[in-house]
Amino acid sequence: MSDVKAYAAQSETSGLAPFGFQPRAPRPDDVSIEIDYCGVCHTDIHFAQNDWGRTLYPVVPGHEIIGRVTAVGSDVSGFQVGDRVGVGCMVDSCRQCSSCEQGLEQYCREGMTPTYNGTDRHDGLRTYGGYSERIVVSDRFVVRVPEQLDPATAAPLLCAGITTYSPLKHFGVGPGHKVGVLGMGGLGHMGVKFARALGAEVTIFTRSESKVAEAKKQGADHVVVSTDPEQMAAVALNFDFLLDTIPVHHDLNPYLETLKVDGTHILVGMIEPIEPTVHSRNLISKRRILTGSLIGGMPETQEVLDFCAEHDIGCDIEMLDIHNINDAYERMKRGDVKYRFVIDMKSLKDA
Repeated sequence: MSDVKAYAAQSETSGLAPFGFQPRAPRPDDVSIEIDYCGVCHTDIHFAQNDWGRTLYPVVPGHEIIGRVTAVGSDVSGFQVGDRVGVGCMVDSCRQCSSCEQGLEQYCREGMTPTYNGTDRHDGLRTYGGYSERIVVSDRFVVRVPEQLDPATAAPLLCAGITTYSPLKHFGVGPGHKVGVLGMGGLGHMGVKFARALGAEVTIFTRSESKVAEAKKQGADHVVVSTDPEQMAAVALNFDFLLDTIPVHHDLNPYLETLKVDGTHILVGMIEPIEPTVHSRNLISKRRILTGSLIGGMPETQEVLDFCAEHDIGCDIEMLDIHNINDAYERMKRGDVKYRFVIDMKSLKDA
């Protein structure tokens, strides 16, 4: 079997460069996929640059994968050659714990196997992600991409999409609810689209007056400039839910004060530890809930793709040739993308 072309980081300072690896041999429950598009998530940067101190080098990032099936194992019945499919943030789990049995594989008691920077549970080999030509994945962790969806704009749905859709569905957001979305990046703009499609009234919180027009263009009913004390005071005790997509440290206390009694503040950005300190009175005084949510399980990942096909929802993207990936990372760190880069993997095949 020939090497797979890919882009990998060899160290925290190396950047990404061409790399080849030997794919694992397909198993009876596997689906072999030729990758057409791969979204670029901020998590990819964290792992490429070892921001969290747990990167296994070389690392091939990418967990927003869209492609076509090229082969299926003897035990696979749900997919066939030619199907358009997707792979998200995980490629395996224990499949036996209570979470896995409920289709909540992201909360697997033993820990899910990530699409990249993980170790295969069966053969101990490294998992490599979607910045590559091909990938082999168990059919349980492959989803079908409706033909109505544009495959490029669908790629980020496998992380940015499911990360924002899952908590909105879990907490029952719907008509009559007021939802505030904190942050207007890749996750935030998807949160607006989903909350609107679910029937909620949506407000975007932004730190910059210059982003008000763009926030309304994204479909927000209202915009609050969070650095303006008067605007924040005007929305005190106003929201049923806050979907917090901000990926860096920020003070939660002013936002908590905008929640109604029994309001829920949902964290989806990895901002540990939470700083500055959350004031307990902001929770106790109005019985507010501060909670978090991690991507979604496989049934719900299929559900979000079907929901997007039904409601004509896609991610706003900028297409990217893979040889520009290091420049793209720098632009992402500056917030200079609206709102998600997607790699056209043809650029890797042509290279």
